[in-house]
Amino acid sequence: MNMEYKRTHKKFTLKRYKNSFLYSLSGIYYSFKYEQNMIIIFLCAILAIIAGLIFKINTFEWIAIVLLIGLVIATELINTAIEAVVDLTTSKQHPFAKIAKDCSSAAVLVFSIMALINGIIIFLPKILKLI
Repeated sequence: MNMEYKRTHKKFTLKRYKNSFLYSLSGIYYSFKYEQNMIIIFLCAILAIIAGLIFKINTFEWIAIVLLIGLVIATELINTAIEAVVDLTTSKQHPFAKIAKDCSSAAVLVFSIMALINGIIIFLPKILKLI
């Protein structure tokens, strides 16, 4: 059976959705197990959530915090995927492989800086009120 036929005639079953969900969890598990940055991101996310609870941030601030946590985690997962694909395609050092890895890593850095700035905007005034 050719791939085009299979792609256009897939059955939509609960098993497929369950498997898809489990594959996604497997990707998250891999990232937590092998990517040290994911642990750092997770710890920062926990700190932001705890700070949000302590300072009783408003709904819009929660939306920003949760959205940026999700974006940083998703970008790190994409970075991990790109690095894996690059490593799969070549074992030699190649300038294009370096560009792919560096740019995907830079995307995580950009979102992380955005999240940090957002955290400063939200939490610094509340911290200063305590001082």
